[in-house]
Amino acid sequence: MNRIYSFACACLGLLLTLGSWQPVAAQPGYQPSADNLKAREAFRDKGFGVFLHWGIYSMYAQGEWYMHNANLDHAEYAKAAGGFYPAKFDAARWVAAIKASGAGYLTITSRHHDSFSLWNTKYSDYNIVKATPFGRDVLAELRDECRRQGIGFHIYYSLLDWTREDYYPLGRTGRGTGRKQHGNWKSYEDFMNNQLAELVSIYDADAIWLDGHWDQDQNPGFDWNYPRMYSGIHRLKPSCLIGNNHHETPIEGEDFQMFERDVPGANTAGLSGQAISSLPLETCETMNGMWGYKIIDQRYKTTATLIRLLVASAGRNANLLLNVGPQPDGELPAVAVERLSEMGQWLKTFAPTVKDGVRAGLIPPQEWGVTTQRGKTLYLHILEWKSRMLSIPLVERAKSVRVFENGRRVPFSQTAHGLTMTFDQAPSEANPIDFVVEVTLR
Repeated sequence: MNRIYSFACACLGLLLTLGSWQPVAAQPGYQPSADNLKAREAFRDKGFGVFLHWGIYSMYAQGEWYMHNANLDHAEYAKAAGGFYPAKFDAARWVAAIKASGAGYLTITSRHHDSFSLWNTKYSDYNIVKATPFGRDVLAELRDECRRQGIGFHIYYSLLDWTREDYYPLGRTGRGTGRKQHGNWKSYEDFMNNQLAELVSIYDADAIWLDGHWDQDQNPGFDWNYPRMYSGIHRLKPSCLIGNNHHETPIEGEDFQMFERDVPGANTAGLSGQAISSLPLETCETMNGMWGYKIIDQRYKTTATLIRLLVASAGRNANLLLNVGPQPDGELPAVAVERLSEMGQWLKTFAPTVKDGVRAGLIPPQEWGVTTQRGKTLYLHILEWKSRMLSIPLVERAKSVRVFENGRRVPFSQTAHGLTMTFDQAPSEANPIDFVVEVTLR
C-alpha cells in the first residue's frame, strides 16, 4: 500500500467517522476549483474514451438489463455471483487495447442497476471480492493499470437499484424483482454516498458518471439530494468531474454533460433532447446494439461508422465514449478489440484533427460534414460530398488550403461570402471515411 493510498484511506475514515459526508449549502453556488477547470480542459483534450459495461449480468449473456427485462427474482439472480470467475481478465491487456485505440480514458461500471459492486466495498458484501470465487478487486487493478499506462480512470455508478429493499419508493424499473419489504430511503442514500466516497477517495476516480436519475420520474417531489452527493465528491477530490445521465440540462455541481446514443443537438434515440450546455460534452454510444454482453448481439458497427461517429462528435465539441461489453470469462470480445485497433490505426494519422487540444470549428455542422479547429488551423471533415467543388461560408481569410493526409495543395478562391475549393476528384470518393482538408487562416 503506497503512501498516497494510505493517506486517502485515513481521510475517508475520518470523514465518515465525523459525519462530514453531509449536506452542505455550498454546492448550489458551486464554483469549480482551478484543478477542476484544468481537469475539464484535459477531458476535452482526450476526445475519445472507451465505456465498459461489466458485471455478473455478463454471466447470463443477455445484456445489463436482464434482471428487469425478465422480471428475475433478485435472490435467484444473485446466485450467478457464486459462479463468476472471469479467469481471463487481465487489466493490463484491457488498458493496452484501449490505449492502442487512441482513447485517452476508460469508464467502467462500478455498480449497475442490479446492485452488484465490482470493487471491495465495505458497505456491501454483494461484491466481486466477497461474493465470488474470483475474489479480485477489478476496479483497483484497472485503476493501477490506467495510472501505469497513462490514461484517465472514470467510474460509472448507478443511482437506482433493483435489489436493495431500502431503494424505496420503488422507481419505474425493477418492480418485478421480488422485493417484498419497503426499506428506509435515508439508509439507501447513506449507502450511495458512502460507496461514492470510496470510489473517489480510495479508487481515485478522475470522473464519476452517474446514471438512473430518470427511474424516479414518476414519483413527484422525489429528491436525490444532489447537493449532498456533489459537494461530498468535490470536497474529497475537487478535480473529480461529475456527470449525470439524467437526460436534462446540467444542474449546479456537474462538470460535464453526456448525450446518450446521439451527438449533441440530435435526438434520434429520444434520450438527448436537452439543451447543450457550455460544459465539456460527451457522446456515449454502443459498438454493437447492447451495453452489456449479449451473446446473440453481433451487430457490430463498421470501423468506418465508428470513425465517422468520432468525427461527428468532435465537430460538435464532444468526446466520444464508445462502449464495449466484456465477456463473462473476462476477455474483451475479439471483434471489439479489432475495431479498437483499426480506430487506433486511423488516429495515428488523423488524431491532430479530432483530439489532443482540438475543438469544434468556427463553421457549424454542414450537409457535407463538420469542422474542427486548433488555433488558426481549421479542419474540414468532408463525410458526404460527391462533387469536385465545395463552397463553405468562411468569412475569415484563408492563407492556404491543403489535403491533410498528404499536404497536397487544393486550389481555392475566396470572396466576402465564402471559400470555394476545387478537388482532383470528389472527396467522398478520394477517402470514403473522412476526407480532411486543412485550411490555414490568416
